[in-house]
Amino acid sequence: MTRTQNGDGRTFHVTVTRNTTLLAGALLSTALLAASLADTAAARDAPLYEFGLGLGAIAFEDYRGSNTTHAYPLPVPYLLYNGKFFKADRDGVRGTLFNQDWVELNVSGNATTPVKNDRERSGMPDLQSTVEVGPSLNFHLMRSDDRRIKFDLRMPLRTALTVDSSPRFIGWTFSPQFALDVVDPLGAQGWHAGVLAGPLFADHRYDNYFYTVAPQYATLQRPEYRASGGYAGTQTIGALSKRFPKYWVGAYARYDSLSGAAFADSPLVQRKSYWSAGIGFAWMISRSRQMVEIPD
Repeated sequence: MTRTQNGDGRTFHVTVTRNTTLLAGALLSTALLAASLADTAAARDAPLYEFGLGLGAIAFEDYRGSNTTHAYPLPVPYLLYNGKFFKADRDGVRGTLFNQDWVELNVSGNATTPVKNDRERSGMPDLQSTVEVGPSLNFHLMRSDDRRIKFDLRMPLRTALTVDSSPRFIGWTFSPQFALDVVDPLGAQGWHAGVLAGPLFADHRYDNYFYTVAPQYATLQRPEYRASGGYAGTQTIGALSKRFPKYWVGAYARYDSLSGAAFADSPLVQRKSYWSAGIGFAWMISRSRQMVEIPD
């Protein structure tokens, strides 16, 4: 790990480890694909799978509200899989449980990286990586006549677990989001843009994991605090991507606001709003010869 000091006094780390690289790669791939569209807007024939591999970089806070930023150079896997029940595409890796013209039920997931050597948590236990998985009920609110503009409401409810030798349950999250997808934005042929935005909610066990300060870790600068759970602020993600014949490129930016969050008064929350971003590319390695019909 290397450490440098920014002009505003904030510590900026560049860290590469096996576990954090794998998790950050998953996060980057999900974020880059989450607000992007497939190659065309209407129903079509497509390969059963496509696989590619490339490089990328992502920079974000240790946890929402932290004042310590980590940057991860990492491999970027590109995976499209168009199975009947299991899919990996612009909406992430998921299992389709139910799908109609106006609503679908998927299995969705998320992850966080470990938190080590964080300034605000000095002297406190490190935070383990977490994974979140659960159902997502998605409503298709609007489709343009040419199918190039889509507007959805996505409502994922996930349970969160730590990633270690003895995984433990740390609560639930709920993050309803409006999703706008656009093909060829502003006439840019072949590009796909999207925006996800909405509030976040978590129960007290989830917030307790990240934001509680137990009595034994309290200091004059970091008083005791007990997180209560509830509203967790808002999040907005914008992404842009393009699939070229031999490779794929994508980038995203995310804005987080913790204004009004139930844990906003925690001494571990140092910033109420901030930006994070990532960029990546992947070369195509393998493509299925089997073709399947992909509905809109």
